[in-house]
Amino acid sequence: MSESSTRTRLAGRWQRAGVALAAATTFLVGGAYVHANAATAQGDAAVAPAGTTVSTAAVSDVVTAANTFLNTLSTSQKSKVLLSFTEANATAWSNLPCGSSCRVGIQFSTLSSTQLAAAKAVVQAATGTGSGTGYDQVTKILAADDVLGQSAGGYGSGNYYLAFLGTPSTSGTWQLHFGGHHLAVNLTYKNGAVEGTTPYFVGVEPTSWTSNGTTYAPLSGMRNAMLAMLAGLSSSQLSQAKLSTSYSDVLLGPGKDGQFPTTKQGLAVSGLSSTQQALVLAAITPWAKVADDATSASVLATYQSQLAGTYISYSGSSSLSSQGDYVRIDGPGVWIEFVCQNGVVYSGVHYHTIYRDHTTDYGGEFSF
Repeated sequence: MSESSTRTRLAGRWQRAGVALAAATTFLVGGAYVHANAATAQGDAAVAPAGTTVSTAAVSDVVTAANTFLNTLSTSQKSKVLLSFTEANATAWSNLPCGSSCRVGIQFSTLSSTQLAAAKAVVQAATGTGSGTGYDQVTKILAADDVLGQSAGGYGSGNYYLAFLGTPSTSGTWQLHFGGHHLAVNLTYKNGAVEGTTPYFVGVEPTSWTSNGTTYAPLSGMRNAMLAMLAGLSSSQLSQAKLSTSYSDVLLGPGKDGQFPTTKQGLAVSGLSSTQQALVLAAITPWAKVADDATSASVLATYQSQLAGTYISYSGSSSLSSQGDYVRIDGPGVWIEFVCQNGVVYSGVHYHTIYRDHTTDYGGEFSF
């Protein structure tokens, strides 16, 4: 996709359920998110929320970065990276530090410094540019694993794997498949557009740490957005949102593809005030920003158009601070879970979260 495939859309106001949000966005037309439930016939109304910075990064940039990385590899190394886009390969991810026994691709620890830099450049080109989201969050999750590795064996940023399922191209269908302990990035491309941004699993232990005077908390933005959403509810609304089931982990983690509950539970967003609905959309935002900025803006516009069919719920307490505290957002497309678990290596809690889409997990290429 070339620079000529972009155009600038300027919008004075972004309106939904009475909430006016100023927006001015450069929108990547050719690389916009392909979603089965995306609003049609809205024209230039489907723009990003105020404050969202949308880049003109194209899928071609990801393909270029992928080919640059491949050119640094030997023939045997390429055979580990270039794999078939099959259901078995696409679903081979985990939240555990289980290495190649549960993942496909080439291991970071086997790469030279030049190769590693080129591999990371692929992930950077494909993910968002925000602070605390996208590539910034990815790098901090890897750093958290290095911190964890100082106290326990089997952890570390070298134990992450990168694969291209299918051949990177602006004309075919393929997936960027990247992850390790507490991280799974699955971005699917088709004919030069992003076809799917999920599943995206992310977790962290320790939840925060300080290095050289700087404190890192990779999931604080996600947790704080969920806290704000729940804090915006009345006591009566919180009662309606409360689930009777207890959760020790996310419901739709690895190996749970396509197993969405048939009935939505909790509190209907359609009955919330415009301010409360804005908090729900803000809670979705950190997860949607895993993809490049233009795609993320399009994804958010889709989820914003589906708020009337979205439900929010929680279990445990709404403070998200203790084992079993859990919160969920479930819409026609979006599915997000955030849960607190007891620490495995460190005392206190650690976080797991999963972001899926009812129709576009793995680009919607498989039937589960």
